[in-house]
Amino acid sequence: MVFLEFEKPLEALYEQLEKLQEVGEGGDVDVSEMIKTLEQKIRNKRKEIYSNLSGWEKVQLSRHPERPYTLYYINQMCRKFVELHGDRFYKDDKAIVGGLGTLDGQTVVILGQQKGINTKMRQYRNFGMANPEGYRKALRLMKMAERFNFPIVTLIDTPGAFPGLEAEENGQAEAIARNLLEMAQLRVPVISVVIGEGASGGAIGIGLGDRVFMLENTWYSVISPESCSSILWRSWDYKEQAAEALKLTADHMYEFGIIDGIIKEPVGGAHSHPEEMAKILKRQIKKTIAELMELDPDERIEQRINKFSNIGVYDTVPEDEPVEE
Repeated sequence: MVFLEFEKPLEALYEQLEKLQEVGEGGDVDVSEMIKTLEQKIRNKRKEIYSNLSGWEKVQLSRHPERPYTLYYINQMCRKFVELHGDRFYKDDKAIVGGLGTLDGQTVVILGQQKGINTKMRQYRNFGMANPEGYRKALRLMKMAERFNFPIVTLIDTPGAFPGLEAEENGQAEAIARNLLEMAQLRVPVISVVIGEGASGGAIGIGLGDRVFMLENTWYSVISPESCSSILWRSWDYKEQAAEALKLTADHMYEFGIIDGIIKEPVGGAHSHPEEMAKILKRQIKKTIAELMELDPDERIEQRINKFSNIGVYDTVPEDEPVEE
């Protein structure tokens, strides 16, 4: 079990519990009541810690090494899943996975970023940072879903699109922009869920949905706290302040009207009860698909475009009004 810095009080309690369990296994002393008391103390302490998390602490939770990733959710939610590969232009990007799955009989196209569960797999998946071919693969799958009238589910978990030279030369910006243009016009329901990190264009490149949700302990922003800190303060030392200033948590995103809902996680985070989290996510997705399928495709498209057009605040200056220099 991996404990984050703010979870240190829990680590000490778990160490005590482990020692008590070892004594109990010896069979000489009855410690069952002591174990029950300590387990209750752990539950209370966990609830206390997780009831008042800061923005930076939620960022840390979204990156927890034991947190479920896209393929885990897909395999838990879908009785059948057939992964599809390649963008039909260049190659297959391992940072984005997707294919056909069934949610209790409902066929869907489900896709998302995959970070990898260990060091070797993270390198193989490029830490969930997609190249242009990844976004083109995602678009190919979404256009296939439209052709066969399958709802689309996208799971967002990326520190950003890959910023390498080759990615830029192959049209990273164009690939993401093309996805936004095409997703806005898809005639099938599109549901997007931020399950971990939702950073910059790498996230929005598969996130323009009819309904956008965030898991409770995730973040969604144009930039990561570390990058923001390095730009403003020339150092990563101010990442905690940057996280608060960016207002990147699910609560803030819902308040701003950028997302449509927050999906509660089990106490202790999604990584503490991954199977339960998958069931909660599946229920929300099925419910939302049923709601969206009742709408006329033209009505869905209009609502989708209006939803994203209304994000942000701007002002216009009358033509006859002089502009201050």
